[in-house]
Amino acid sequence: MALLLLVVANGARAHEIRPAIATVSFSAERYDIELSANMEAVIAGVSPQHKDTDESPNAQTYNQLRDLPPAVLEGKIREFLPRYFEGIEIRFDEARLPPALCSITVPEVGDTARARLTLLHLCGAVPAGARVFRWGYAADFGESIVRLPAASGGDPVALWLKNGARSEPYILGVGLQQKTRLEVAAQYTVLGFTHILPKGLDHILFVLGLFLLSTRWKPLLVQVTAFTLAHTLTLGLSIYGIVSLSPAIVEPLIAASIAYVAIENLVTSELKPWRAFVVFGFGLLHGLGFAGVLHEIGLPRSEFLTALLTFNLGVELGQLTVITLAWLLIGLWWKTKSWYRARLVLPLSALIAATGVYWTIERIAG
Repeated sequence: MALLLLVVANGARAHEIRPAIATVSFSAERYDIELSANMEAVIAGVSPQHKDTDESPNAQTYNQLRDLPPAVLEGKIREFLPRYFEGIEIRFDEARLPPALCSITVPEVGDTARARLTLLHLCGAVPAGARVFRWGYAADFGESIVRLPAASGGDPVALWLKNGARSEPYILGVGLQQKTRLEVAAQYTVLGFTHILPKGLDHILFVLGLFLLSTRWKPLLVQVTAFTLAHTLTLGLSIYGIVSLSPAIVEPLIAASIAYVAIENLVTSELKPWRAFVVFGFGLLHGLGFAGVLHEIGLPRSEFLTALLTFNLGVELGQLTVITLAWLLIGLWWKTKSWYRARLVLPLSALIAATGVYWTIERIAG
């Protein structure tokens, strides 16, 4: 219970840190980079080791910056730019160019429970004869996603960079070297897995809710597989643009699904046959939630199906890992005890239900 309380406390967060997104374009002898970033977190020195600004010792500074009107925050950003630009690498043929700011757009304060993303427009001349471009973003500022134009003129190719890594060489007029199918599969399997562990607390609590009602592996696998099939369906339809639903609707419903499975654990001690169908329905909602991360990094056009399927494979492996860990920590030792339901299932389900209800209200309130 203490472990779950720590997880829940960590999960009731309002300021999730997302990667900065750099969209690069080239025209004639010029480059343009649209950089979307949470500049309040950068200026406040919120370490990227924190997935939530509230975990940082600099959270108070961040919150103060978050309340500033656009004009005032823009002034703070401009003061910080020399330090910020030290951590941005724009390289042509390995020669580093100093970033140049062409414009800056700071949104209104809006909902202080959500990160405010500032748009920095960087631009400059491509050095004469340059052939290769690379992007880098300092680890001190967090992760970044760089979106590069496809050589064929299709959708941009996105790279998710962590720990200060530079992007792969981009050959001007040609593009990135195409990854093999195996490389794409490995990349998106890891991405799907990490979207559950450690990043997907809401999905973790949903799976734990399924585990608590029945520790038998067969019904658990049926439910998790139904969940995976459902989110694979809506994720694919969303990526193709066939289905679209606002996050303002999807996120509260995902939180409500967490509350539902936990509340059901409180009112019944038997796994009903129709629960797999209910889980399938909730999986359709979670698939729309998963679509957000794939919209950010994109899917390679040449290996679209491979990336989509292996991302979902990674999600499935993450869910099975959650169940395995829960079984090793709880089910293996105590599932046959007469007090198992009274001392473990009911209190833990109540905590999960309370978290789900809280998140539902918070997300509806915006």
